[in-house]
Amino acid sequence: MKLLIVEDEPTLRSSLVEYLVQDGYVVEAAANYAQAHEKIKLYQYDCVLLDLTLPDGNGLDVVRTLKADRSPAGVLIISARGALDDRVLGLELGADDYLAKPFHLSELSARLKAIIRRRQFQGQRHLLFQELTVFPDQAQVLVHGEPVALTRKEYDLLLYLLTHPGRVLTKESIAEHVWGDAADAADSFDFLYTHLKNLRRKLQDKGCGDYIRSVYGVGYKLSVE
Repeated sequence: MKLLIVEDEPTLRSSLVEYLVQDGYVVEAAANYAQAHEKIKLYQYDCVLLDLTLPDGNGLDVVRTLKADRSPAGVLIISARGALDDRVLGLELGADDYLAKPFHLSELSARLKAIIRRRQFQGQRHLLFQELTVFPDQAQVLVHGEPVALTRKEYDLLLYLLTHPGRVLTKESIAEHVWGDAADAADSFDFLYTHLKNLRRKLQDKGCGDYIRSVYGVGYKLSVE
């Protein structure tokens, strides 16, 4: 799962990035409105954590841009501004939730998981695909009810494919979603092929069918066909 943190206060921004990376997310950060606007125009995110008070603009304009672009990203407003009007306007514009500063990181994590669950998994706590069962909150994968030991990147790849069944995903979009900014520095996508090869092998070793299809010259898709 890929997040964007829009927060101008350096200490809090660093703390959020560190905590959420440890929680298993791919995390990118923006320190102001201009950076946030550029990133949401270039990349897709599962959720955006958004401060309303930015030095060069209003965080609510980020929400407006996301909605105008029909972005699937969830939005969690994190702000010290406690006025009811701000919360109501943010929610009316399409934000999913509002968390007032200061807050506990554990509550932030729970709110994020709830937003992603509603948006990506129709509110379900687990995903089913043929003999595969995935519990996103625990990052647990089962085949025929038996656990499969995956690396974090292998798990992220599987989850990204599972949330887009039957859809052809380009190598670029997969790499950018799972590796974030680091994917831009790659000379080739050989690393992606290696991770997918290992993921396929581990799933098949547990008796899972090979549902990850290569689409020549484009990318991959998850399909039973």
